Amino acid sequence: MTDVTERMASPPQRGALMGWAKSVGTSVLPFVVVIALWQIASLFFPRFLFPSLVDVFWRCLDIFTTGSMLADVIATVLRILAGLAGAFVIGGLLGIVMARSKAVDKFLSPILTLFQGIPALSWVVFAIIWFHGVEFRIFFIMVMTTLPAFTFQIIGALRGMSKDLTEMVFSFRPTRMKLFRVMIAPAILPDILTAWKVNLGNAARVVVVAELVGATGGVGYQLLQQQQVFDMAGALAWTLQLVFFVLLVQAALTLTENIAFRYRAVSERVI
Repeated sequence: MTDVTERMASPPQRGALMGWAKSVGTSVLPFVVVIALWQIASLFFPRFLFPSLVDVFWRCLDIFTTGSMLADVIATVLRILAGLAGAFVIGGLLGIVMARSKAVDKFLSPILTLFQGIPALSWVVFAIIWFHGVEFRIFFIMVMTTLPAFTFQIIGALRGMSKDLTEMVFSFRPTRMKLFRVMIAPAILPDILTAWKVNLGNAARVVVVAELVGATGGVGYQLLQQQQVFDMAGALAWTLQLVFFVLLVQAALTLTENIAFRYRAVSERVI
């Protein structure tokens, strides 16, 4: 039956299937190696150092099926998304103004560069001293740590647009909405999606630090509880919640990118 199916499949289909299988295998292999090494280590080390992956699996399942624990995961996810959305909106507005005005750019660029050099833990300390509400503290920390990357990425995208193409589009006297839809959005969207991908991982790390110090709920707070009782299985299970979230959002961003830019020609050569 397999031979008949292979004979019926055309060479391009077989090539596509082989390419897909190779891509999946290449992506999965590193995770398989890490999982195997961890499981082997769990056979020779104490449980509080390297717990069995079976224990970690049951702890993850317990988090998903317990309402209060799942609420902590959802709270952390909402904090990440709110912080990224706020930084994106503010960074987009700053990027547009800085791209249109050299004076504003010269004034704000050093400030944003300074912000990039401030560690996330320092922003946590500042937020605790300045603000009272826990949610606003975390929102402030998330915005301040991801704002410079969004702003610089949007400025680079706006300045990287082709001048000749821009002049050609203006020759057709488009409306502002049509200019944005036809010219600006396709030009800056790749850089915006890249900025979201980069900031997503940074935000997941920063929110844990913020919740460790200044929150009474969330994944970071739960990690602190596991550290106090030396529960490595629980620490891994809570960490995996953030990993799952980042992977899901990264997949959504990649899908959006593939759909939005499906018109692009695919080169047969590899650079």
